[in-house]
Amino acid sequence: MNELFLTLEYPVYLLVFLCFLAFAAGFIDAVVGGGGLIQVPALLIAFSNLPVPTIFGTNKIAALSGTLFATYRYTKKIRFDYLLLFTICVFAFIASLLGAQTVSIIRTEVLKPAILVILIVMAVYVYQKKELGTTQTKVLSFRKQMITGSLIGIVVGFYDGLFGPGTGSFFILSFVFFMGFEFLKASAYAKVINCCTGISALIIFIKQGYYLLGVGLLLAFFNIIGNIAGSRMALKKGNGFVRKIFLIVVSIMIIRYGYDISTEYFKL
Repeated sequence: MNELFLTLEYPVYLLVFLCFLAFAAGFIDAVVGGGGLIQVPALLIAFSNLPVPTIFGTNKIAALSGTLFATYRYTKKIRFDYLLLFTICVFAFIASLLGAQTVSIIRTEVLKPAILVILIVMAVYVYQKKELGTTQTKVLSFRKQMITGSLIGIVVGFYDGLFGPGTGSFFILSFVFFMGFEFLKASAYAKVINCCTGISALIIFIKQGYYLLGVGLLLAFFNIIGNIAGSRMALKKGNGFVRKIFLIVVSIMIIRYGYDISTEYFKL
């Protein structure tokens, strides 16, 4: 219980700032994913003296709480094929665990240039194809849906365990491009799958003691509010709104990875 009160040791202005960013992260995450692009850097700056795993564990408490609420809202409005969804979740969950175990073998810095190229291609393609994701563009047989969805779960799930940032956006575009989903439907599926992969990661962080409980619960509250507002806005505004936010988030990711790569290059 004492961990809950440790939050009082931090300056009020710092906590208010983090709560505001937690709301913004929750809002964006509910629409297209990518909330970690806001919340994780904020925590890294605010608690620069703490181990990185503690930052990630604290972020997971907040992010997963918000994602669960957004998922609930989507399940009330979006019709899921639950067998397909369950199958993708299983493959993504297993692949995420394998990816996490591979972190020590593969240098994630090597992946950044490839991810940057993929993000640029994604942004250009979605921007040019204005009709992409506005309606259901493909009608795959159930067998093809299962195979395609499973492959998406394996590839993106492995990436989530290995590296992580932008997983929701990769899931969304994969569902839109390969399975012909609308953006809104793709976002709903991505939310459920992100819950599955997020739970496995959070369990590991909690077991190892890498988290700030008080800060995590405080940010979780505002992340939940942001997720509720974001999912409500997405369901109200529809596919066009989700597409615009998707392009904004991917553009931010491109800038972020470009900055990371350039700073690493100049260090050499």
